[in-house]
Amino acid sequence: MNRQEFENKNQKEWQIFEAQLKGSEGGKAPTDGHKLPSRFRKICYDLSLAQYRMFGHRICDQLNALAIRGYRTIHRKRGAFGEGAIKFVMQTFPQAIRKERKLFAVVSAVFWLPFFAMWWSADKEIEWVQALLGAEQMAGIEGMYGKKSDTVEHLRQEHGSNFMMFAHYINNNVGIDFRLFAGGIFFGIGSLFYLIYNGLFFGAVVGYVEYTGEPELLWRFVAGHSSFELLGMLVVGMAGLKMGFALLAPGQLGRGDALAKAGRDGLPLLIGGVLMTALAAVVEGFWSARPVAANIKYTVGITFWVLHLLYFVFAGRRFRGA
Repeated sequence: MNRQEFENKNQKEWQIFEAQLKGSEGGKAPTDGHKLPSRFRKICYDLSLAQYRMFGHRICDQLNALAIRGYRTIHRKRGAFGEGAIKFVMQTFPQAIRKERKLFAVVSAVFWLPFFAMWWSADKEIEWVQALLGAEQMAGIEGMYGKKSDTVEHLRQEHGSNFMMFAHYINNNVGIDFRLFAGGIFFGIGSLFYLIYNGLFFGAVVGYVEYTGEPELLWRFVAGHSSFELLGMLVVGMAGLKMGFALLAPGQLGRGDALAKAGRDGLPLLIGGVLMTALAAVVEGFWSARPVAANIKYTVGITFWVLHLLYFVFAGRRFRGA
């Protein structure tokens, strides 16, 4: 086979491969994507054959360029999960938060108003706090944050190791996330209930510690992971309420279609919120219980809150130059 016959026989396949590469490089899903690896192997074979038979620089350069582009495309596809994860964290998730900022304001009010109300009530009517917590919860709080308590030692005795603390907190946080999200299927009532309940519960804990314990032990412990846990919980609540609102006001869609759309739109919120509460468990298990000076704990906690604020406001934005 001479050079002309070789080119005539394979030129059409080379053109198909190049067109497939152009589509993939443009960000579109390539047609016949499953055939891309086999066509790439054929290009490599043709390149080696052209070089061996010395069919000239023009053909060899053309095939070499196609082989390089094919390798880069396939390599990028294999790394798509990592790229997708980075894009989700740096763009998709913060953009979803900003898109639903009104909903974020709603869930924040639903959580924080009961929180501060219950905290305030501890100084006025401690019976409300005691009734919500119960004897077992109050005993646990006194063990961790009582005036003569050692929070670190209490946690060591209860859980044994940092990893076991992490496992306990991840189990607890996942349970809260599940109830917040799944509660949305009941027209949002379940999500609202758990947001209000958690606001009341956390407010009761803070109020009870200030009433009978040592508040600094509590603030020192929760400072590092509070931004991850509380904000993550609110974001998961947003995903649950999106489903509830879709069922209450489906618009021109049927309720089933509206629920499916709300599920798709709320998926970044759910995933991002769960990631945040999972990170809260990591910080809680491996940092919060460490015997570190209070000013360092507070500095780390404030830094995390500021970073979360900057992340939600600015991450994923496209700024235009002047």
